[in-house]
This record gives sequence, structure tokens and C-alpha cells, in this order.
Amino acid sequence: MLLRPHSLSYRRFLLPPYASPELLSQTATPSLFCSSATAVSTAAATAIQTSGSNISYGPSLRKGTLSSQTTHPLNPPSNSTSLRDSQIHPEEREEILFKEDQFTRAYKIAALRVPSEHCYALESRLRGHLLNWPRIRNVARVPGDEVDEEVQNILTIKNSVNDEAEILKALCRRIDGKAEGDGEELSPVLYRDKLVKEFNARGFVSFRNLARISRPKRKKKKMDEIEQKGEMSRKRRQRMVVEVVEVGGCEGGCVEEGEDFCGLLGDKFRGRKWRGSTRLLLLDERYAEKEVDELPEAVKAVLRGGTSEAAMLTLELVSCLLTLYYDYWPMNEVLEALLPMGMIIPSAFETVGHIAHLNLSNEHLPYKKLIAKVVLDKNKPKIRTVVNKIDAITGDYRTMQLEVLAGNHSLVTMVVENGLRFHVDLATVYWNSRLATERQRLVSCFTQDDVVCDVFSGVGPIAIAAAKKVKHVYANDLNPYAVDYLQRNCVLNKVERKIEVFNMDGRRFIDAMFSTEKGRSITQVVMNLPNDAAEYLDAFRGLFRNKPNDKACTLPAIHVYGFSKAEDPEFDFHERIRIALLEAAVAVDIRRVRLVAPGKWMLCASFALPKSVAFARSL
Repeated sequence: MLLRPHSLSYRRFLLPPYASPELLSQTATPSLFCSSATAVSTAAATAIQTSGSNISYGPSLRKGTLSSQTTHPLNPPSNSTSLRDSQIHPEEREEILFKEDQFTRAYKIAALRVPSEHCYALESRLRGHLLNWPRIRNVARVPGDEVDEEVQNILTIKNSVNDEAEILKALCRRIDGKAEGDGEELSPVLYRDKLVKEFNARGFVSFRNLARISRPKRKKKKMDEIEQKGEMSRKRRQRMVVEVVEVGGCEGGCVEEGEDFCGLLGDKFRGRKWRGSTRLLLLDERYAEKEVDELPEAVKAVLRGGTSEAAMLTLELVSCLLTLYYDYWPMNEVLEALLPMGMIIPSAFETVGHIAHLNLSNEHLPYKKLIAKVVLDKNKPKIRTVVNKIDAITGDYRTMQLEVLAGNHSLVTMVVENGLRFHVDLATVYWNSRLATERQRLVSCFTQDDVVCDVFSGVGPIAIAAAKKVKHVYANDLNPYAVDYLQRNCVLNKVERKIEVFNMDGRRFIDAMFSTEKGRSITQVVMNLPNDAAEYLDAFRGLFRNKPNDKACTLPAIHVYGFSKAEDPEFDFHERIRIALLEAAVAVDIRRVRLVAPGKWMLCASFALPKSVAFARSL
């Protein structure tokens, strides 16, 4: 797992954990957890507020304001403390979590309110002056301003009539259901009223769009059910919200907005003038709370250009409140705010199906539940379970000891690799997603005439991929659970007719295969057990001693994997292979696969089985 330290921009104002109480009383405590303990001084809050002005451009947990119901995660309330407090027992730290609403931040920015049909053109002109924050669109919808297209067709006069009396008369015809004279189609509501008047006892009239008229929209019905669950649950699903808080200066573009349409659109529009659908172009944060004269020339030119637009065009400079919720902040920023200063932040993990596999160090263990919650929250819905390896890989079956930290407790998942599907149970079998590229490289070396013998097949990532390409595959594993999943995966990927599955020890399997006629057809042998595979090479010595040594005999190519911590890993692995085969002259092609730990390489050695080894008379 990759690790990275805290960034300087977030930690430059924090003190080390061994700071004196006098110094702590003047500075902020960085971690936030729901736990009762000592109070944090007023000077700490002041230090954090002043530090926000030095944060570089862009959104930050040290910038913005909070509502009265939320608390800054870098400034705990008086009844909270850091996990570094010695009064908290290590076993109790796992249960200390945080509240998501304490990551809510509100930023005051300026925006241009423009008609939706003119938004794209103005966005292109002002692109260099827009907000351009990560994961935030520069164009926002105005809450409550969006109007259904059919209603907008009723209210918007699209003809060239300039007389106000004629416009009002045309609008009344639409309201009364007489819009056919204008060549426009009635809205569903007005059309339904018209049909009601024409209905009689002799039968139904042919209803247009009856299902749409008589039934509510499914999306709207779902939204009504969601809103009933409470305002707080709605906010948690949101990443950001933009709200207009006040209208600023307006040059030339403001026009008379016409009559109040509350009677037609409903009481929620009472007191509002018709302006049509609009959008907000969010301006750069440097322009917040500035007057029109202080804006860049490009923005002022857009405002002045409103005088030449049509009568319905409205351009306004408004102040907006941009609220960022917990779902907005990426995993590393949340962990930086929560974990103690100086601690390395877990910034990557291995994904196996729906499972996130962490490999936490000892310093992370007191905060493992906290880290797991953040990992789960920030990777939903793909990740549903978070686990941590609690012990090294041991035993004959080479399985990992895992602890479930968050999510559901199922370790059975499905992995998709190179177009193939594999059922895996991490509690009973071994799987490493980081070897997907190496497995694909190895299989690409095979041909359609090859017969492959996979000595340590596991659940079949190499055997099944090879079966899609080669003539036949013999797959073996000592772990009965792995063999069970191998057989399932063969059926799942429709290669069960091209694979023969065995459950044996590696040496016994090699001897059994090459002692029969099947052994003469094998052209490729794969030994993917890096920890012990080189020790099994002695099983190949003398395998063909009871068979005729003729030119027609084809000896297999062997691909063996292993680890090396030596200064020269290739030379070290080559020596181990020669010792196992008791053969000094072995031409071996060795390549480095990956660095599994500092100074520890995983290697793959490929070589043709020498005749002197295969036909040796003595072991």
C-alpha cells in the first residue's frame, strides 16, 4: 500500500504531539473526534481562523465558514479531544468516530446570473475568470428557478408582437385553453381541462398522453419520499449546493420582469416576477464581495453587453453561498484533518472485487476503524467491505489473516480481470490483484499449440486465461478451497472442457504428470508460488530418465517465480535455481516483476528444462 505524508499547506500551523501545554494553549488541535475530555482554548480557534488566510488557492478545510450546528474538524468543540490524548485507552480509540456534518464548509463567492440559453456563449468568453475549483462545475442551476419546458412555452411569447395589449391577449388565450389559434400545442393540463368539457355519456374521447396526464412522474414521487426523511439526510447525499443570497450590481441588463404569475405556477411563486430559466456562472474566488467597478474588464464587458440583448435578457451580479459537504472532500484531505500530525496518511489500497484491502502499519492501528470508515465512505458503491491484514502470509495454503474493519463481513467476492470473472473468498484462498499485468504478460507468451501445466494454480487466474488460448491446461493446487473455486471459475468462464483440475502437493503433481503420457505433451510449466517455488525445481531432475532420449522428445519451458532481498536479485535467484536443479549451466531469462517491500523484489525466471537435468540418472 502506498503511503504519503501530510501536505505542508494543511499542517504548517500544527504542533508536534510532544508540544508543551503552554504552546498548545495558543495553537489549534488538529484532530476531531466525538469524545468527551478536556476543553480547547479560545486561542486555538483564533489561530485556525487566522491561518485560513494563508491557504493557497482552492477549497480547503481551513477556509470557509460553518453553521451553528457544525464544528470545524481542525477545531474541536469544548467537549472533544484528540486521539493523541493519553487519557483515552487504546482499545476505546477504535470506537471514536466523527460526525460527517462537521466537514461542511460554506464559501461566499460572486456569480453572474444569466439566461440559460445564453449561458454557453458567456461561459466561453469568461472561462479564465470562472471559479475552476476541483470537482465543482463553473455553471450552477438556480434553485427553484428551473421551469418545465411546456410551462415555459405557455409563458414565453415567441412571436414578434410588440404591443403589450396583444401580448396580454395572447397569454389569456393560452390560459383559457385557446392556444390553437397561435399554432401552438396545448399543455397537458390545459388539454385535460379541454377534454373534460368535451366528455359525455356516450364514451371517451381519444386521450393524448393519458398515462403522463393521470399519473405522477416516478422521479418526482421518489424525491417526495426522500424529502420526508429529513433535511439532514438530504444534505449528506449532496456534494455541494449553490444558493443566491443577495443581488449585487447590475449594469444595463436589468429589465422590467412583467406580471406576477403565482396564480398560474402555484403559491410558491407568489411575489416572484417571471424571468425564465437562468444559470449561475461562478466567478473566481478573488472576486467575492467586490463591486462591479472592481471586476475584470471581461466581466464588466459582459454586464454592459446586456443592453443590446433581447427584452427578456437579464444579467445580474449576485452573491452566492457555495456549501461543500462531507461527500465533496477526497479521502486524503479528510484523513489529514482527522489523524494526528506527523502521521503518514494511507492514500492507496488493493481492491479485490467489492473489498478494499488495507495494510496498515502499527502507528495506524489505534485509528483503524476511523480510516476504514473514510475509505468506505469515499469509495461507495464500488467498495462495500474494508479489511486489514493482521498477520503475515503463513501456512501451507498461503492465506492471509484479515480483519473486517467496516462494511459487510462477507469476504466472498467476484473479481473481473482481463475480461474473465473469478469467484474469490479471501478468508480461505490467496489473491493478488497487483499481479494482473504479469499474468497477462505470461499468458501472451503462450501459443494455441501449447499444453500448460500450472503447478500452483490457486483459483485459476493463469490457468483459465491460458485455457482461452492454448490447447489444454492441467491445473493443480494443494488448498482444497482453492480447487473448489477453481472448478467454479472454470464453469463460470466456460473453459471446463479444456482444464483438468487436481488437488495434490506440488512435487507429487509434477511426478504424476510427467510419469504418464500426458507429460510428453506438456510444453509450458508455470510455478507461481514466489515464496517456495524454487525449492520444487528438484522434482524435475530425472523425470525423463526412464524414457527414450531421442530428438522427438520435447522438453517443457519452465516459468518460476521467487523473492529476493539480495543486492543483486537476478544473480541471487539464478544461483538458487542452479542449486535446486544441480546443474551449473542453465540459461535463464530473469525479469523483475514488482517491488513488494523496500529491498525485496519479486522475479520471474524462464528457462527450457535442460536435457542433462531431465534425463539425469541420479537425484
